[in-house]
Amino acid sequence: MMRIGLVLPAPPGYTETFFRSKIRGLQEAGHEVILFTGRQDKTSTTGLKCSMYSGPDLSGSALKRFWHSGKALLKVLLNAPTAALKLYQLHRQAGDSIAQTLRSLIINSHILPHRLDWLHFGFATMGVGREWVGKAIGAKVAVSFRGYDISIYPLKHDQVYDRLWSNLNKVHTISDDLLNRAYELGLPPHIPVKKITPAIQAEHFLNPTGFNPISQPVRILTVGRMHWKKGGELMLDALAALKEDGIPFEFTWAGDGPEKERLCFAVHQHQLKESIHFLGKVPHQRIPQLMHEHDIYLQYSIQEGFCNAVLEAQAAGMLTVVSDAEGLGENVLAGKTGWVVSKLNSKALSDTLKEIINLKENQQIEIRNNASKRVQQYFRIEQQQQAFKHFYKTSFLNKE
Repeated sequence: MMRIGLVLPAPPGYTETFFRSKIRGLQEAGHEVILFTGRQDKTSTTGLKCSMYSGPDLSGSALKRFWHSGKALLKVLLNAPTAALKLYQLHRQAGDSIAQTLRSLIINSHILPHRLDWLHFGFATMGVGREWVGKAIGAKVAVSFRGYDISIYPLKHDQVYDRLWSNLNKVHTISDDLLNRAYELGLPPHIPVKKITPAIQAEHFLNPTGFNPISQPVRILTVGRMHWKKGGELMLDALAALKEDGIPFEFTWAGDGPEKERLCFAVHQHQLKESIHFLGKVPHQRIPQLMHEHDIYLQYSIQEGFCNAVLEAQAAGMLTVVSDAEGLGENVLAGKTGWVVSKLNSKALSDTLKEIINLKENQQIEIRNNASKRVQQYFRIEQQQQAFKHFYKTSFLNKE
């Protein structure tokens, strides 16, 4: 049995199947999983049955931050003096100031008292400021590459992962594109890597009534946050082109987010109000029904890690269109299970949508079947759980 510490910004919610299934799978294999989070929210861990420790609350007034920092520092010095001293020495040897070193002791005060076999950062960003914690407590260190932390965060913080790279034992990536980007950021090629993609409960999305021909008007669906990286304005540009060509459609977006106001204005500019439906946040259990009611799934992201919603849409047998942003070209097989369109090109997207709408019924059914079968075969939760058991138990060379 191993003790595995998983570092996340917050406890995984009920819809965050990636981490929840991983934790359950490791527990079923007899391992102890300890969750370290940036904030406390015990309601989110219901059903996980794992210990959880949250870091000190450093928000609020200066006096409040000073008080919580002092308590955290005193606690770690009393409960983990050896690990604290080791971490202090590692920071000072690297040339960090006393203030930087004390901050590291404070933000890692909830991790340092624990003896672990593995310390796994669920996102690369969670390893920033914690690069030497594994060495301080005598644990091997792993990291997972997602979308934001590899493709966007380093654009704002130059060489942010240099220290992390030199302290890793293994890497988990959800796509080849993210791994290649990490190599561009300086990840040493000798560090062992395992690709484990997201997975879903495909049976929850299978269409019990079978696949029908594209309806009139064609029904198009997107699921996810209204965030700039989801390419919302580009999708609306492509849909406006459909309108100009006299192709009737209904577009539904299930989700909410910071870009909603901007997208509403774009709808107004394109005069698409009668054809666009923004549903806001939708309970996850309602998503399968929405997918069964629509013909085409659209995920025209500017940046994307992998995207569970695309897997769900394919499982439901939707005609799925994605951009070639990171991971999506591995999620959807172009020409076999859906369509992969070059990103930032609304004309290419509108042309692809027209192509799909004009497909013969037998061609539609073939794509739908291919997509649903592939997700059921290669993206099952059980496969993901087995892969993570293998990740911690075995050694492997380079990319696997």
